[in-house]
Amino acid sequence: MLARILVIEDDDLERDMFREILEKAGYEVDVASNGREGLSIFRDEPADVVVTDIMMPEKDGIELIRELRQEYPETRIIAITGVRGQYNRLPAASNLGANHTLMKPFRTQELFEKVGELLNN
Repeated sequence: MLARILVIEDDDLERDMFREILEKAGYEVDVASNGREGLSIFRDEPADVVVTDIMMPEKDGIELIRELRQEYPETRIIAITGVRGQYNRLPAASNLGANHTLMKPFRTQELFEKVGELLNN
């Protein structure tokens, strides 16, 4: 059975790119454009791994991680962002329970390694 990955990313190009590379790697991929939509998709059909951007409209990645941890404590989460400096929210994402964090831009191989690690644990 294919592992399911939910990618939550508000940037259309990045979301499509993540879907394409993960599908080519053999995963079943669902996508959402914000945390509210992503949480709704997850509740309907939980994914094996959630890859979420941090800065998004309607419900950001920090709120999403907090809610996923409360409702689904075993969820495997990778938080991503391109925001650097004092507004970098990756430490907060880790503190709230993201299993891994990645700073954009990152290599495709880094994403595959993090996803593989979470699926194999």
